[in-house]
Amino acid sequence: MSQKKDIDYQAVTARQKEVWATGDFHEIARQNIVMAEALCAAVDPHGGNRVLDIACGSGTAALVAARRYCEVAGVDYVPTLVERAKRRAAAEGFDVDFRVADAQALPFQDASFDVILSVYGVQFAPDQERAASEMLRVCRPDGRIGLATPISKGWSGDFFATIAKYMPPPPGINPPLRWGTEAGLDELLGAGTSSIDSEECTALQYYRSVDHAVDVFLNYFGPAIRASSASSEKARDSLRRDLHEVFSRYNRALDGTAVVENRYLLTVATRA
Repeated sequence: MSQKKDIDYQAVTARQKEVWATGDFHEIARQNIVMAEALCAAVDPHGGNRVLDIACGSGTAALVAARRYCEVAGVDYVPTLVERAKRRAAAEGFDVDFRVADAQALPFQDASFDVILSVYGVQFAPDQERAASEMLRVCRPDGRIGLATPISKGWSGDFFATIAKYMPPPPGINPPLRWGTEAGLDELLGAGTSSIDSEECTALQYYRSVDHAVDVFLNYFGPAIRASSASSEKARDSLRRDLHEVFSRYNRALDGTAVVENRYLLTVATRA
């Protein structure tokens, strides 16, 4: 899937940054811990390995690697999330190199890292080819790239499709779900890797109820907040109903709470 050459990626990135800075993604990222743990287990960085968490948010995957005594860096383009990541690292006594930076322009030299990680992060960079190229550039030969990626089927696909109904993505931009396909991964990483291995995995998200789950996303998740605030009162009510239906569809709890089943793609690629 090729991208249009006349897209102003700088402008798209600036608008996207504003969206993701809305709310507090840390409240959402707490549900990603299980994915970060599974990803690190699959990539298996060892003590002393140089690890980079791209689009790190509040540092969830970076801290998993730091607990293995790796030398860790993390980048995100939302300053408040980077500050939260620094506070979390300090609370655990880790010296992690967290920086405000864009996945499409990483501030590191070639082959700087043994391991690259990203949990629902780099996949949202608008210039996917550039982000993939940067990821490959900073990974050393025979280094490992680990991705936890939303896929089209299941909760993630339905959730992001619902948000897109009320806040359509910029024209010409490839969807993040491209990273969750074999063809997309081959297009983005194939030329720079010697192997790409993926498997579908399950992560469970826990909430007090389906209503609570919807409230969490409408109060803290930037894209959902923007989709709601840009809509009329009637559309806002419709968005809430649609999100309630999506969370209910994947709720596995039978006691009135919510245990939402999310399917994602776990990928480990080896740098050529």
